[in-house]
Amino acid sequence: MRIYSYLIGLCGIIFLLGSCRANKSSDVSSKTGVSYNDPYNGGLQINRKVKESPGPGLIAIEGGTFVMGGSLHEDIAYNHDAPKRRVTVASFYMDETEVSNADWLEYLHWIAQTYPDDEQLYYEALPDTLVWRQPLSYNEPYVNLYLRHPSFQDYPVVGVTWEQANAYAEWRTDRVNEHILREAGILIDYESKADQNASTDGFNTEIYLNGQYQGEGIDGENMLKDNSPGAGEDAKRPARMEDGILKQPYRLPTEAEWEYAALGLFADNRTGQITESRIYPWKGLGVRSTNKRTRGKMMANFKITSGNNMGVAGSASDGGDITLPVTSFTPNDFGLYNMAGNVNEWVADVYRPLSFEDFEDFNPFRGNVFLDNQYENSGEKRVLSKDKYGRPVKQPAKAPRKQTWEELQAGSEAENDYNHDQRDYNDEIMDELYGTVTTINNKSRVYKGGSWNDRAYWLNPATRRHMQQDESNAMVGFRCAMTMVGNVFVSN
Repeated sequence: MRIYSYLIGLCGIIFLLGSCRANKSSDVSSKTGVSYNDPYNGGLQINRKVKESPGPGLIAIEGGTFVMGGSLHEDIAYNHDAPKRRVTVASFYMDETEVSNADWLEYLHWIAQTYPDDEQLYYEALPDTLVWRQPLSYNEPYVNLYLRHPSFQDYPVVGVTWEQANAYAEWRTDRVNEHILREAGILIDYESKADQNASTDGFNTEIYLNGQYQGEGIDGENMLKDNSPGAGEDAKRPARMEDGILKQPYRLPTEAEWEYAALGLFADNRTGQITESRIYPWKGLGVRSTNKRTRGKMMANFKITSGNNMGVAGSASDGGDITLPVTSFTPNDFGLYNMAGNVNEWVADVYRPLSFEDFEDFNPFRGNVFLDNQYENSGEKRVLSKDKYGRPVKQPAKAPRKQTWEELQAGSEAENDYNHDQRDYNDEIMDELYGTVTTINNKSRVYKGGSWNDRAYWLNPATRRHMQQDESNAMVGFRCAMTMVGNVFVSN
């Protein structure tokens, strides 16, 4: 009997241990014990096997704290627009290189193929190659050659406005996600799509996630299993954000992200402190390499002195009369190329001289315009309004918080004085003075980094200038960033 009782007790312990293990399973809720992905108990689908990774072209940048504006030791322009302030930047992704002419030609090609009869869309996406014209210099050949000649294909695209850069980032998001879905067979493959002559059917990530891009001629053979109750054993569904298949949006980096990434600072592992001070995105106080093998070579493409864009032939110069390929020179410690020189780069922020004093100290950003999706007034529930290109229509946010159900149904604003445009928060800028006593307004956007036609001073990551968001020149390009979901640098 004792042995029998012992065995029963042992079996009970094993059962309890097994139950505990089961509750710790990735397929079981740790709070209720209910299984995930079970069509018989509601079918909630939770994917714990997703491994976060960057989108194409991006590098993971580990976030941290730094002194924004701290690398600028002199203010030769007397702008007083970079007061030092300690801030924290969350980990994010950033393009390894500037966006190149080849990248932009891919964009233009897609527009021409997808909307062959829409001349306006193609025209508005064209860079302004006339930025190369100068009254007293022979830059005319670049007007026709710089964007399209194969020899310039890996050079940074220029002549693009801030608005065009944002449009490219939105387009890139949709093309990356569409490619992921077609390669996985969740959408029909490219060949089948071409056979159906469906080239005018533009894919948009938000519209897809809202269930408005599916059906015959769209769905692939490898759609995901639908565990919804009553869906059927062989039921399939489109991908959801919860599946971890699609990438988050590409966008312009904030000014804080850009400056942080450009400096490429790492803390000492013993003290957790930054033990070096940098003026440029590389070690040292000068613009020439101190490495034994490359000693004396320029670290960036910039205007060395007045009338000297590239140095004397045969000497240790930057070699760039204008721009150079986007992978020129040594990348900084984060692995990013040309974070100083070559071209200045657009960032997302609205320019204000005293931005550093105004914005938050965590993920600082000036330019928040809060928008919501617009929904159609139709018999169907939660149908997103689309423009003629299949993109969701945005409208000003109605409230600073989640509305109550009653407010939502009534279509009322939770706070009548809510301002969805936070760009001019607490500002007293008078539009009638713009262009007369100030060049700053709500369309003034920051660009940073220095260019092939700038002196070394502007290579400092803390320097900042501004230009209207609908303007461009031959010295400004851009690169994209992406918000990191989770944190790939934290190991549990």
